[in-house]
Amino acid sequence: MKTRFLGRSGLAVSEIGLGCMGLSHAYGPATDRRAAIGLIRNAVDRGVTFFDTAEIYGPFANEEIIGEALEPVRDRVVIATKFGFDTTSPDTRDQLNSRPEHIRAVTEASLKRLRTDVIGLFYQHRVDPQVPIEDVAGTVGDLIAEGKVRHFGLSEAGANTIRRAHAVQPVAALQSEYSLWWREPEQEILLTVEELGIGFVPFSPLGRGFLTGTIDENTTFDSNDFRNKVPRFAAEARKRNQVLVDRLGVIADRKGATRAQIAIAWLLAQKPWIVPIPGTTKLQRLEENLGAAVVELSAADLSEIADALRGITIAGARYSEELLRRVGR
Repeated sequence: MKTRFLGRSGLAVSEIGLGCMGLSHAYGPATDRRAAIGLIRNAVDRGVTFFDTAEIYGPFANEEIIGEALEPVRDRVVIATKFGFDTTSPDTRDQLNSRPEHIRAVTEASLKRLRTDVIGLFYQHRVDPQVPIEDVAGTVGDLIAEGKVRHFGLSEAGANTIRRAHAVQPVAALQSEYSLWWREPEQEILLTVEELGIGFVPFSPLGRGFLTGTIDENTTFDSNDFRNKVPRFAAEARKRNQVLVDRLGVIADRKGATRAQIAIAWLLAQKPWIVPIPGTTKLQRLEENLGAAVVELSAADLSEIADALRGITIAGARYSEELLRRVGR
């Protein structure tokens, strides 16, 4: 596994990370704790050094699993976690809270759950319109000065917010959705982070599983699965979006790869400071995803993919209207 630097921050991580959310959050029942720890340690054995979590995943359980799994190899890995939701009670967990005192409280709690004395990368999970981003950046800057955090990140922030935050405390990485079926970051965000020397961490690089080719219009999800509320995963949308998966399959077959590997390799080919974080609960899928690192897409391959994308219109929004109001601020 090769190493990439997230922008000009000096933060070096494996070129493919592991998104750990799905082990305990959003996609149905949580994975058995021992199995989840085993998967994370298998990722380490395969060269992964970048692990993504958040206090809200579970909530709290995800950080606890990662803390236990990575404690023996803590000096070899970078853990990214997030603040920004009000986790003080079950009734407030959908509410944003990036007040400085809350950020500090989250920091102390996350450090304990992660079994570490420093957070490698600390993202604001969603921009809080009630708290100036300068106050957020300043608070994280103070935590960095105190040695409790190494790098500051933002998630799903808009270009203006990124610039304002970066002027107060350098932003090491922006995490946002980006994949073959969600390319909105190409309009402004990628240009902004490149200009400022900020790394980019695409989450859902496999389109929440759709780009793997294992989901079709007849697939049913667990009653607690987040995708049941996503317009892009309505049965009719899945039927219409199958054309993208089919085109990926043609390219994958020719390259001797899988659809998932082509999707991840495409992201790696976009910029050298892009580090995708596919998630999975299965060892077989982990091995498959990491195999994308050795898939080389030629200029002709990338041109073919670009031509295919121009002829395809993806059906369905990526979030519900309520969740869409929280992104791009």
